[in-house]
Amino acid sequence: MASDISSSMAEGRTSTSATKSARRTAEIAEFADAVLHGLSKRPRSIPSRFLYDATGSALFEDITRVEAYYPTRTETALLDSYGDEIAALAGDVETLVEFGSGSSRKTSLLIEALAGLDTYIPIDVSESFLADAAKRLEAKHPGLNVKPHVGDFMRTRNLAGAPRGERLGFFSGSTIGNLTHEEAKAFLENAAEILGVGSTFLIGVDLKKSLDILLPAYDDEEGVTAAFSLNLLARINRELDGDFDTTGFAHTALYNDGKGRIEIYLQSLTDQDVRVMGRSFSFGKGERIHTENSHKYSVSEFQALAQSAGWQPVKAWTDPADLFSLHLLRLA
Repeated sequence: MASDISSSMAEGRTSTSATKSARRTAEIAEFADAVLHGLSKRPRSIPSRFLYDATGSALFEDITRVEAYYPTRTETALLDSYGDEIAALAGDVETLVEFGSGSSRKTSLLIEALAGLDTYIPIDVSESFLADAAKRLEAKHPGLNVKPHVGDFMRTRNLAGAPRGERLGFFSGSTIGNLTHEEAKAFLENAAEILGVGSTFLIGVDLKKSLDILLPAYDDEEGVTAAFSLNLLARINRELDGDFDTTGFAHTALYNDGKGRIEIYLQSLTDQDVRVMGRSFSFGKGERIHTENSHKYSVSEFQALAQSAGWQPVKAWTDPADLFSLHLLRLA
């Protein structure tokens, strides 16, 4: 009997290891396809989701503590001030689903406000970050069922095995600003399918404001955001046999007034050739790789976007300086 149990446990560990290995292989293949395609086209670009490997996720946490980066502390203050009101309007929530959860630090405030919450499902691409966040929340909130879901929140189509009940979605940090308006609408429509009719959705949205506040938030004097951007090139070197000289590129943040967004680039400081997975790419001095957008909205603009995806605005909260907003939506 003992040998049978040991054998079963060993098989279970092997199966889990094989699943993780297969998932990792698929992630690297997807990364490789995106990088090779993105560097081959003009203008060059690499999707922003690839900024968030384990190192990138940790660096982003450092960004949230930079003085010039207002979104995290402002959103946290809104959750602290209005958590009880949000919970009352959301209703008897049993399951909280967080999209792109990261470290889930802000999530504790929401969990504490949701008196009847039973299950928390964080979705994130970084398995290690997700595991750490799950451990912290389980320790901080005894009795809470934490069921991490490793995956791209843009591509997740269902939460197999997750309890139905009353669901509240949470999408913090104005991550929705990283999406184009078309992508944001598609995300909101997909979230509606995941969460279901009658669910509510709390979304953090960055507001339009003066450039003297916006630009330093995305190009801080300490260079933390630059390190976060340049880690993408270091990741290519680590995972795709690249030979980028990370000192040969500079982090650049610009505001596109016509599209209402911050645009992030990695700009070549000189003429240079780079190899990735055996393929060569030539860069001219000043040539850029587009890596990220951060769209800004007015309250009415975001509410119109949400309605176009089938969600009905319940209420929006803003801070006294009108830097940031929280939107509660409901799916009728």
